[in-house]
Amino acid sequence: MWFEGIAWADAAAAGSTAGPQSFFDQMLSNPVVPLVMVVAVFYFIIIRPQSQRSSDHQKLVKGLKKNDEVVTNGGIVGRVAEINDNLVTLEIAPNVRVRIERAEIKGLSSYGRPQSKKEKSD
Repeated sequence: MWFEGIAWADAAAAGSTAGPQSFFDQMLSNPVVPLVMVVAVFYFIIIRPQSQRSSDHQKLVKGLKKNDEVVTNGGIVGRVAEINDNLVTLEIAPNVRVRIERAEIKGLSSYGRPQSKKEKSD
């Protein structure tokens, strides 16, 4: 009684004389293809954009120069006063300076600067 459905399915499969499978059916019958498709989706949706963001951040940090206005990961806005190999000195108020690591700079600041036409449309 429990195996009756299996017996019917087995008999139907043995007696079926289906025509040639479509290309898509042949691809999905191979167990490796869906796995490769999932890996490709993860690569293009998660891994690739993250690596691009990382390389853009590295370019930003390497391209810092004196008097650039930046925002740190902590939200502090300041102007670059000095740059060393790993440290950046920010002036966050007149005669108030803090030292932070280069990697902690989030990006260039848009505060105190008029918005461009491109930024207004976003």
